[in-house]
Amino acid sequence: MGAAANGTGSVEEKLAELGLTLPEVVPPLAAYQPAVQSGVYVYTAGQLPMVEGKLPVTGKVGGEVTAEEAKQLAATCALNALAAVKSVAGDLDRIKRVVKVVGFVASAADFTGQPGVVNGASELLGAVLGDKGVHARSAVGVAVLPLDAPVEVEVQVELVDAEVHVRA
Repeated sequence: MGAAANGTGSVEEKLAELGLTLPEVVPPLAAYQPAVQSGVYVYTAGQLPMVEGKLPVTGKVGGEVTAEEAKQLAATCALNALAAVKSVAGDLDRIKRVVKVVGFVASAADFTGQPGVVNGASELLGAVLGDKGVHARSAVGVAVLPLDAPVEVEVQVELVDAEVHVRA
């Protein structure tokens, strides 16, 4: 069985090279799925920067959370999004390209650096996926996010085929 066939292909090898481990899929906080596939597209739900089931920090960016901390949290959100994609695609090597990233930043009233924060997600996807990680993006400032998270990221990817992976 080849590396791509057993789910440990080049994308996961690149994660390992970067010192990253694909986490378990973050369980939903309400009535939704972490990711769904429609044809060749996978849409993730908004991913919080959960690490081992907990938020490492809470609060508003530009207040209790620095922009640099939030940028790192956005990268964690993107890593969680990749886990959600894998849960429905079966193999991250099926990613043809990242189409769109939407980042929500819980912002203090005077904070305007949302694009820099969401760069954490974009840069992680680029580091892991190379040219396939280049995407369109929105970075939106909001008053509050679930669990008082500083950042939330959702991702849309295109797969190389429409095969549906069924989790056992």
